Amino acid sequence: MKMTEQSRRQFLGGAAGLAAMAPSLAQAQLALPKAPVNLNIVDVAGNLALTQKAFEAYRRAKPGLVSRMTFTKAPAPELPGKIKAQQEAGRIDIDLVLTGTDALAAGMEQNLWVDLLTAHKAALPNLDAIYEKGAAMMQGLARGQGVVVAYYPSGPLLEYLPNQVPTPPGSLEELLAWAKAHPNKFMYARPANSGPGRTFIMGLPYILGDSNPKDPMKGWDKTWAYLKELGRYIEYYPTGTSAVMKEFGDGTRHIIATTTGWDINPRVLGVVPKEARIATLKDFRWVIDGQYMAIPKGLPNDKIAVLLDLMSFMLTKPAQAFTYDEGYLYPGPAVKDVPLSMAPPESQAAIAEFGRPEYAKLIADTPFELPLEPNQMVMAFRRWDEEIGRKA
Repeated sequence: MKMTEQSRRQFLGGAAGLAAMAPSLAQAQLALPKAPVNLNIVDVAGNLALTQKAFEAYRRAKPGLVSRMTFTKAPAPELPGKIKAQQEAGRIDIDLVLTGTDALAAGMEQNLWVDLLTAHKAALPNLDAIYEKGAAMMQGLARGQGVVVAYYPSGPLLEYLPNQVPTPPGSLEELLAWAKAHPNKFMYARPANSGPGRTFIMGLPYILGDSNPKDPMKGWDKTWAYLKELGRYIEYYPTGTSAVMKEFGDGTRHIIATTTGWDINPRVLGVVPKEARIATLKDFRWVIDGQYMAIPKGLPNDKIAVLLDLMSFMLTKPAQAFTYDEGYLYPGPAVKDVPLSMAPPESQAAIAEFGRPEYAKLIADTPFELPLEPNQMVMAFRRWDEEIGRKA
């Protein structure tokens, strides 16, 4: 189902109208600028696929605050160093970062982010009241230095093509045996720059019964041993998830680690065949995930005031409805009571065709677990890079 030009205008107009009517919450804390500002928004999580239309609706509705928005994308591992260098030089030109837990954690370790909920809580909505349960859990990980803008149960899941894998592995033991019998046919990407990659490794301690799933340095003995053994049958680890999907889609790999969104969206886009299926592993738990808005330190107060007002708009229901997108972070909305029926028509059509009915039951029946704390995640990434990723 294609969105007509009239329905597109109606949907975008509704979101823009809400932005125009929304109170300037930031004004209570910081003075807004006397002239409109340019905003440079950097995405290291693929979040713009979910949110760019809502950002642009805000800009159109508030030309007195924002004259132009520039959207750029960057690899998550590279951004914290770039921001740090700009801050040390006193010339920060990045206004808002859209990030997953990876760059957020690295930035927290280096003290890069504005503490939003300590300094500017009154300028934002009551997050505890508006968030879905899982999104509220993810918000706690940010320690006030980011605000959840999109959320999903994530994984870990396996994805396979039934013509290549008639009977998929149903347990980690079966996955290892399959990988040994089919060398170089299983793949996942470097966890530091891949949602499915990090979800896969964070899910293993629960399945394997490790001593402390929240401590990758002292509590993951079984997990590290398993990853090393599995790595014997993995040709290499791509730097990002897109490369995994491409190799899976062209038949080079037969089973990959995936998540709900990375299952649905590449099939919508035609990168992965529509007939691909997902499988779960015995005793798996959802390792939930989310994406955040974060503000680097060093910006002038009037620009921060605009960014807080923008963040407040991005957490309204009409803006959140955009996050269904084409299943990229399925479901997507971090805020309660945003049904698929509120999403743009093309989002509704894509999920109707490529979504999976089994997800509703899996989400309802399977326990949720938080990803690692930011400092633990950084240590897990380093250890994986040193002990697993360096194997080649």
